[in-house]
Amino acid sequence: MSKTDPELETPETRFPWRKLLLGVGGLAVLVGLAAFGRWFFTCPCDFTPGSVLWGEVVEEQVTDWRFANDVELCQIQVSAPVLPHAVNLNCMSTSEGDVLYFSCSNCEPKRWSTLVARNPDARVRLDGRVYPISVVRVTDPAEADRSWVARLAKLENSTVPGSGTPVSTPRPPDEQWWTFRGLSRAD
Repeated sequence: MSKTDPELETPETRFPWRKLLLGVGGLAVLVGLAAFGRWFFTCPCDFTPGSVLWGEVVEEQVTDWRFANDVELCQIQVSAPVLPHAVNLNCMSTSEGDVLYFSCSNCEPKRWSTLVARNPDARVRLDGRVYPISVVRVTDPAEADRSWVARLAKLENSTVPGSGTPVSTPRPPDEQWWTFRGLSRAD
């Protein structure tokens, strides 16, 4: 009989395919879990959506949102069927601080806007602090104009995309540019 006859092979002489496959599979699971953990605890990152917004939760009602204008980008978390969905957005407050607004270009196909239409309860993170809010789409043109003016004022000295837009720039059409109002709520 030849050396390659399977009947003559012993466990010591066979190549350990099963162990190799189990090792590679185990490593793949560990790498996947590490990637999921990094995403879950650190995103939204740039253009990658995230899930849960971590940070100190502020329980008190917010009546002055002017501090939002000092934050380059806001992060908003909305409810989704399995895990929450979080994204980076432009947010801004009026000069009086009475309203927090979010802006969204070409928003109709975006996941977060679809989810917030189903459930307005959300959370916004500003400088590591998380605020419970309700999110409502603005449909009144006068209020949308007020939000646009607040946006241009905030972005005048900012480094985020869209900054440097002249203050006299007219607001884009409603189908292209959506505005949302964030209302402080107790959790």
